[in-house]
Amino acid sequence: MTKSLAISIDAMGGDHGPSVVVPGVLLAAKEAPNLRFILHGDESAIRTQFGATLPDQVAIRHADRVIAMDEKPAQALRRGKGTSMWAAVEAVKTGEAVAAVSAGNTGALMAISLLLLRMSVDVDRPCLVVGWPGTRGITTVLDVGANVDCDAERLVEFAIMGEAFHRAAHGVAKPTVGLLNVGSEDMKGHEEVRQAHAILRGGQFDLDYRGFVEGDGLSRNVVDVVVTDGFTGNIALKTAEGTARYLGGELRAALTGSTLSKLGALLARPGLLKFREKLSPDAAAPLLGLNGVVVKSHGGAADRDIAAAIRMASKLAQSDFAAEIERNMTRLTAAVAEHQPPAVDGAA
Repeated sequence: MTKSLAISIDAMGGDHGPSVVVPGVLLAAKEAPNLRFILHGDESAIRTQFGATLPDQVAIRHADRVIAMDEKPAQALRRGKGTSMWAAVEAVKTGEAVAAVSAGNTGALMAISLLLLRMSVDVDRPCLVVGWPGTRGITTVLDVGANVDCDAERLVEFAIMGEAFHRAAHGVAKPTVGLLNVGSEDMKGHEEVRQAHAILRGGQFDLDYRGFVEGDGLSRNVVDVVVTDGFTGNIALKTAEGTARYLGGELRAALTGSTLSKLGALLARPGLLKFREKLSPDAAAPLLGLNGVVVKSHGGAADRDIAAAIRMASKLAQSDFAAEIERNMTRLTAAVAEHQPPAVDGAA
């Protein structure tokens, strides 16, 4: 018999709260009968969305307060206890749930998750990862905003975490890994990227490292995992999202400009829907490096996006990716030490 797994849900998170979260939970429940759900938030608002009957897979835990989407992380921490987001993450800490899902405030979710769960590895903050759509599937890209300044050691940590995540999330036995850079030659890029390249190329890790990847390689899926700092990653992500919206808008305008084009759009609707889905932002962005699984869905998530985030949380909770990360992290200290310049004697 399949073991039942509990997923903790911030039912009030995101732009739409229970009106989207509850249908998303119902979709996930239909897909995976072995999952149970603990929904945190305004009990009355949540029950209204379920209607007359609460499914057997679902439990509701009332939370009086909600963290606003524009609330600063420091303020969210001060008033976090008693909010739906805090309660959702706390259920993972206590072991009541194997994973937490929220579409709420990203900064607040990171801060609360870090406070309650702590880091499983020696990283200052959780790493934010997204799936980047391309011509041959999905490329895992990290970090996309959590850690703006990254030294070589941090970039190598991202490579280790991203490789283990991609295997767990996408079923690739041996994911390929690359570092995002301004060129493919060894001398290109700043010192931190070149040093991370040297460490990864050294072969101390059980990684299929392929070297530097340029920006156009993201959508061509030249490797499975692309590593960069949070500053560069976030700019790349936001640029891609803006470009996708622009292309979608231009296509919509072109297909509604005349009666004939509207007819053509109607005939091409199935293909256009697939096109829109391909350009949509990834629904699930896990926070890697924590002592527990936390998955962030985007603020404007629809019910299918919530279901996708739940699906991702379930996959990660049942995988060995955290143990894989730990095994490679034990090799990192020695590898970094080998690439450190010799200490300079400061004696007069």
